[in-house]
Amino acid sequence: MSEVSTVASGPVTGAPSGPGTATHCPYCALQCAMTLTPGRAPDGMPALDVTPRDFPTNAGGLCQKGWTSAALLTSPERLTTPLVRDGAGVLREAGWEEALDLVARRMRRAREERGPDAVAVFGSGGLTNEKAYALGKFARVALGTSQIDYNGRFCMSSAAAAGNRAFGLDRGLPFPVTDLDASEAVVLVGANPAETMPPLMGHLDPARLIVVDPRRTATAQAALDGGGLHLQPAPGTDLALALGLLHVALVEGYVDAPERLAYRRERTTGWEEVRRCAARWWPERTERLTGVAAADLRKAAGALAGARRAHILTGRGAEQHSKGVDTVAAWIDLALALGLPGTPGSGYGCLTGQGNGQGGREHGQKADQLPGYRHITDPAARAHLARVWDVPEESLPGPGRSAWELLDALGTPDGPSALLVMGSNPAVSAPRSRRAVERLRALDLLVVADFVRSETAELADVVLPVTMWAEESGTMTSLEGRVLRRRRAQAPPPGVRTDLEVLHGLAVRLGRDGAEFPADHTEVFAELRRASEGGAADYSGVRPEALDAGEAVHWPAPRGRDGSGTPRLFLDRFAHPDGRARFLPVEHREAAELPDAAHPLYATTGRELQHYQSGAQTRRVPELAAAAPGAYVEVHPDTARRAGLADGDRARVVSRRGSVLARTRCVPTLRTDTVFLPFHYTGAGTANALTNPALDPVSRMPEFKLCAVRLEPAP
Repeated sequence: MSEVSTVASGPVTGAPSGPGTATHCPYCALQCAMTLTPGRAPDGMPALDVTPRDFPTNAGGLCQKGWTSAALLTSPERLTTPLVRDGAGVLREAGWEEALDLVARRMRRAREERGPDAVAVFGSGGLTNEKAYALGKFARVALGTSQIDYNGRFCMSSAAAAGNRAFGLDRGLPFPVTDLDASEAVVLVGANPAETMPPLMGHLDPARLIVVDPRRTATAQAALDGGGLHLQPAPGTDLALALGLLHVALVEGYVDAPERLAYRRERTTGWEEVRRCAARWWPERTERLTGVAAADLRKAAGALAGARRAHILTGRGAEQHSKGVDTVAAWIDLALALGLPGTPGSGYGCLTGQGNGQGGREHGQKADQLPGYRHITDPAARAHLARVWDVPEESLPGPGRSAWELLDALGTPDGPSALLVMGSNPAVSAPRSRRAVERLRALDLLVVADFVRSETAELADVVLPVTMWAEESGTMTSLEGRVLRRRRAQAPPPGVRTDLEVLHGLAVRLGRDGAEFPADHTEVFAELRRASEGGAADYSGVRPEALDAGEAVHWPAPRGRDGSGTPRLFLDRFAHPDGRARFLPVEHREAAELPDAAHPLYATTGRELQHYQSGAQTRRVPELAAAAPGAYVEVHPDTARRAGLADGDRARVVSRRGSVLARTRCVPTLRTDTVFLPFHYTGAGTANALTNPALDPVSRMPEFKLCAVRLEPAP
C-alpha cells in the first residue's frame, strides 16, 4: 500500500543545528519549522525571538501568526495560578492542591451519583500526541467514561470518514507537501491557504490552480492573477460541482485514456454506479444549480484531466456541511476516475487545519476511536489496548457522543454533569454557540485547563494554568503525516504545570496508580508507540532519536522497518483488504437550511490571515489584534445597499438561532446572495451564534459553512 522512504539514515533539511531551540509553529498543521532564541521584548523584559528554519513545508518562511507566536508567552493575560469559583461566583486564586482536590472530589461524587458517564472530557487538535493519548486514556481508564470527544470533530472529520471509506485509511496528505511543487494542476476545494497557511502557497503555481470557493479569497485572487481559475459556486453546491466536472470528463473521454482504464480496472471497485450518477449532471444543469458557467466547468475539467501530475485537495469549505462526507466523496470519485490517488506525482488529500489535527484524531480523543486509529467497537482493538493499559477489557467503555451532541447534552437529565476541557474553547468555536454557553453554564462542574482566560475558562468552576508550546516537549503530526519533535525552549512561569502533570495529579486522586499516568512525555510516547502498534496509524517504529536528529518519519511506521515510515501511501495498494479503492456513489442534496423570505441570504464562515481558530491566542497578540481588531461581515455592495447599509456601517446579521453585530465590509467580488463572517471574534460578534448544528449522518460534522440569514442596520 505504500512506499518506504529512502531518507532514513541521516538528518533532512530542517534538522536542529546551531544556537537556539529548533521547534515548530504552534498554529496550523503545516507545522512550519522555527528556531527560538533568547532575546528582549520592547519593554526590555526577557523574551524569545522567532527565526524561520529551512524545512520542506515552509522553505524558510513564516506567516504573520508564526512570526508573532512568541508574543503570547509574555502576555500580561497569561494564567499562572489556579482559579476556583467561590460562593459569590467569583474566580479566586487557589493553590494546586486545593484545586485538584476539589476537581477530583466533585468528579468522584458525580460518578457515584450518576455513573461514569456523568463526567465528560473535551479535548483538542492542538494537543501534542502525548497529551491527546493521555487524555483519551484518562477518560476511559481513570474516569471510565465514554463521553469524550474533541474540537477536531469540527475540523477534519468529514474528510476522515470519506478517506477511510474510499481508501481504507485516513491521512490528511498521503504524500509529502513537496510533491505539490511539480503538480501541473491543483484543485483547491473550500481551502484558502493564502490566509490560513500562507507558506503552502510556495508549493503552488498560481497558473495551475483551480480554486473552488463562494468567495474571491486571497487564494482565488492569486489564481486569477497568475492565469489559473476560480469557480465560484453557491454555498452548499460543491457536491454537484464535482459531479458536473466528472460528467465533463466522461463526455469528453478524459476518463477513457488507456492508463486510466487500466487504473480503474486494476485498482478500484464501484465505478459503474458512480458513472451513472455523474451522467445526470450535464454542465448546463450543474450551472443552473451552482452558478458556475458551463464553459468554466469544461475548462477546469480539461485542465485537470490534461495534466500529467495533478492533485485535488479539500478543505473546510467542502467538509463543514451536513453532507460533508458525501461532498468529499464526490471529489475523491473525480480523483479516482482520473487515476490520481496512489499514482506518483498525483493524488487526493485533505488540508488538515489544526496544529495536531492529524495526530489528535489518531490516539484516542475521538468518541469512537482508540490509539493507533483503532475503532472502539473492534474486539481486537479493545483487547490490544486492555493489554497495554493492564485493565480488564470489559472495563473499557464503548463509543460516546460526538462533539456537538456531547456539548448539547451537558447538564441535561441524561447528559454529563461535569466536564474537563483541555486546549479548546467551545464557547466560541461550537455551532449555535450561545446554546453551547447555556449548556456549559448548566454543569455542576466545569474544569478548564488553559494558559489564558478564554471565553470557556470564564465560565469554569476551576481553571488550571498549563504550559504553552515553547515551554514543553513532545511530538506533533503534520498534515502530511510526518511526526515532528516539539522542543522546550524555556521554563514555564512559576506555578504553571503541564497538561500531563494535571492528568497525573487527577488520576492519582481518583484512585489510579500514578505510574499508569506518567507526567514525563518520553514515557508517554513510549507507551503510545506500544498502544498504536498494529493499528492503522502505527507509530511503533518511530524512534525518538530519529526525531531528535530531524529525520523524516511519516506514519505508518511499523516496528522493524528502517524507521523512516511511509511518506507516500497507496503506491502499491490501498488499505482495504482487497487492496482496491472504493468509488462511493453520492447524489447532491440540499443543505439542512436554505434561504427564504425572512432569511434571504447564505452566510458562510471562515478564517482570516491574522487570527487562528477561536482567537483566544491571537486576539491577545497586540500586532495581530491591531491588524484585525473586530468582527466584520463581507457583503456585495448591491446586497448592502438593498439592506440599507454602506461600507463601514454597523450591521446586524440574523439567523434562525441568533444575531451578530459586525462592521459592514463591501466586497464587489462576493456573490450577491452570500455574506461571509470570520469566526474568531466574541461577544456580540461571535459568528457561530448564527451557525446551524445540523449534523452529517456519518461524521457528525455540524453545518458551519452554510446557514440562512438576513442583513439589517444595527442601532
